[in-house]
This record gives sequence, C-alpha cells and structure tokens, in this order.
Amino acid sequence: MKILIGGGGTGGHVFPAIAIAQALKKIKPDSEFLFVGAKDKLEMEKVPAAGFNIIGLPAAGFQRKFSLKNITFFFKLISCAIKSKKIIKDFKPDIAIGVGGYASGPILRAAAKAGIPIMLQEQNSFAGVTNKMLAKYAVKIFTAYKNMDKFFDINKTTLTGNPVREDIANNKTTKEEAINHFNLSPNKKTVLIIGGSLGAGTINKSMLKYAEKFQQLGNIQFIWQTGKYYWDNIENEMKTKNCPDIHATAFVKRMDLAYKAADIVVSRSGALSVSELCLAAKPVIFIPSPNVAEDHQTKNAMALVNENAATMIKDSEAEELFFEKINNLCNDIEKMNHYSENIAKLAVKNSAEIIATEIIKYINK
Repeated sequence: MKILIGGGGTGGHVFPAIAIAQALKKIKPDSEFLFVGAKDKLEMEKVPAAGFNIIGLPAAGFQRKFSLKNITFFFKLISCAIKSKKIIKDFKPDIAIGVGGYASGPILRAAAKAGIPIMLQEQNSFAGVTNKMLAKYAVKIFTAYKNMDKFFDINKTTLTGNPVREDIANNKTTKEEAINHFNLSPNKKTVLIIGGSLGAGTINKSMLKYAEKFQQLGNIQFIWQTGKYYWDNIENEMKTKNCPDIHATAFVKRMDLAYKAADIVVSRSGALSVSELCLAAKPVIFIPSPNVAEDHQTKNAMALVNENAATMIKDSEAEELFFEKINNLCNDIEKMNHYSENIAKLAVKNSAEIIATEIIKYINK
C-alpha cells in the first residue's frame, strides 16, 4: 500500500499527519509512505524525525494585503504544480491524504487529476482555504468538529476528532521521569507555557513581564516554549534576569514529558492543542489567538470553558491578567481538580486509528 500525505506548515497540520501515518503503519506495517511539505517549514524537520520520507515544494501562501512576495507567488505555484505532477508519476500512490497547509493544495490537486483518490483531514471548526478548495475532489473528509456541513458535503464527512501524536495519545511516562528530564523540583508547581510551534507574541510578552515576579514567589516553576521566531530575543532578555525556575526553550522536543510534568498549562487554543490537552487532562488557561479566521480559537476555548473544563483570558487582556490568573489557579487545588476531571471527559483517544481504518477500508474496496 503506497500512501502519500501532503501538507504542513505548523504543528497543527504536521503532527496529525504523522499520527495518521503511524496508525496506518501499525495496521499495515509493509505500507510505503511519502510526505510532501513546504520547503523550510516545520514538516521538513519533524517528518524525518518520525521516520518517514518527505519531499519539499517551494510552496507559499498568497498575501491578502499588498506585498512584493505576491510577485513570486505565481512562479512558485507553477513550479509546485510541475513538481507535484512528477512526484505523483514517480511514486504512484494508492491514495493521497491532505492535512491542510501550503503544500497540500498542489500535491493533492495533482493526485486528483491523475485519478488518485484523495481524502482530507480538517483540524479546525472553521475549514481552511486549501481543504475547502480540494473538497470537491475528495472521496472522504475527516473532521474534528460537528456541523461542518457548511463547508463540506455531509455525505463525504466523518467525525473523527483530531489525530494526536502517538507519544501523547499513549503517554506511559511517569511524572517523576518528566520532572527529572527537565531538571525540575518535585516540590514546586510546574506551569507549562506553550504558544504553538511558531510561538505566541502576547504570551511571550506577558511571561517576560512577570518572570521576576514569578521567581520571587518561590513555589512555581515553568517550562516555557517560546517558538523559534521569538527565541533569540527572549534568550537575550532572560540572560539579564535571575530566574532559575523558568526553563525557556525555543521548542519542547518531548511534549509528552512536558504535559506529564505540568500541573497547569497556559496555551493558545488551536485545534491540535485542544485535542492534546484533553488527553493530557491538565488544568488549562487558554489565551486564544485573535489572528485566525472567524475567531475560531475563541470558539475552541469556549467549548471547554462552557463545560467547566478550562478557563480563558482574552488576548487583549492577557498582559494585565497573566500573573493573577496563573498564581490564583496554582493555589486553588479544588478548581484544578475540577478542570482536570472535566477536560478528560472531552478527550477522543483513538482518532488516528479511526481515520487509518477508514483509509484502509476504502483502499481494500
């Protein structure tokens, strides 16, 4: 069985793609996989690290505001189309799966034109541009949220939840192992700060503002994923502060251990983050990104807040409320327990397996 998986750009696209491939490989170990992503994006590092082959396309997005980058966009689009056609011809996949992102468009379109059946996986409550464009070619579309018929043909859609990385979905590590891995103290509350694979400006700014104030408390320690974009600046800033309880890094490689170590998580509310946090069953303070289509991150967060499964701070209020919200929650054991219990009830544990089974069932036909 030859399977092509196209897309990426951010962790929200890349990690579900890897999870689907891992689930397929578990069921059909002799399957052959090829990922197609965008050059210089996250997938070019994470996919090979997971043990899969990947080819990079010179894919890029179209800037909605006037930008000189749009001059090169059309040349890149033509280049992607030519290269995608060759990839399909050389690899001859039995099926092509699109997970959204810049590279998903040209490679999935090339597959559809070559008569290869294509399937899509949509992570968000508001469908991405690429998946909406490809939907007419798809034989099946896997969604993480209900009521997606406003974007896709209801006869093609299957509600599966979001595929989560195997190490997180089946996290067998202990808290003691996690604490030791990050050189943390077992006697302090651990707060995990994550703003997505690319980082989050507001969260990072707030953390920098209160770093020394948190250090003075003496009972809270942090694992802080800044994102690569912000890392150089934050690293330099933190060198001027004496904050040994704040462990900052550009990217957390062992997120399974980070979730296990954490007593509280502060996070954006992208679809993948929400799915992972439900499985991690930790108390969460969501700070939704305001820079997304239809404000879908706020909708994602509110779905949990309404179930008393998390709390939320608006991005515009984050800098003001950041210290107070974290400190108060760390000192409210009853509320932490309620959030943990309620968020665990919302977890979908076998999403990748459901998708893999559906893919194999289709191919076997």
